Amino acid sequence: MPSVSPPGSSPWSTVVFDLDGTLVDTIGLIVASYQHAAREVLGHELDERRVLAFIGRPLIECWREVDAAKADALFDSYTEWNEAHPHLIRLYAGADDLLRGLHAAGVGVAVATSKRRDPALLALERCGLTELVPVLVTMEDTPVHKPDPAPLLLALGRAGGSVESAAYVGDAAVDMLAARAARMQGIGVLWGAGERAAIEAADPYAVAPTMPDLHALLLPRD
Repeated sequence: MPSVSPPGSSPWSTVVFDLDGTLVDTIGLIVASYQHAAREVLGHELDERRVLAFIGRPLIECWREVDAAKADALFDSYTEWNEAHPHLIRLYAGADDLLRGLHAAGVGVAVATSKRRDPALLALERCGLTELVPVLVTMEDTPVHKPDPAPLLLALGRAGGSVESAAYVGDAAVDMLAARAARMQGIGVLWGAGERAAIEAADPYAVAPTMPDLHALLLPRD
């Protein structure tokens, strides 16, 4: 359990973040990319709830669940459409200020995402977060992905942190499951793709409905 901290500090020495639906608003872009690929390759759209549940997991893995024989074509169609619409990527208001506050408090900051490296770098660049995220772990960096703890532990190690004083922040149940597997404190946020009931069922340390709520958790006396 994190200890009470002095003013201007954090209960955690390292905070690792998910990317999509947590720091950057790519949910609309992701859903639209999935539906474009499904229409183009399969001739029909997918149930939107299924698409939202895919977010946070590796893209090719999700397409293999939809249609293993056509997964590569679906992946290529998704990628082409997604990369042609970067203007749909937006920063969640206050995310940059939160990261600056963590840096000012001496907290290590990292991102562990199932997104591929190039689109992850693009999202950080478009949202002005590149310099605020010194450690980025993406789909290519580990052979297994959330809910396996490997990406979180790799990001934590590169940030120089330890599980005893680290938190992982994400918008999906899979993020909370990965945090628990990594023995990190999981903090679920409610402005992304995940449903509150599913996040709470994954037994997070805390839930932050809004960005100010998350700020208060991570920098409680800032």
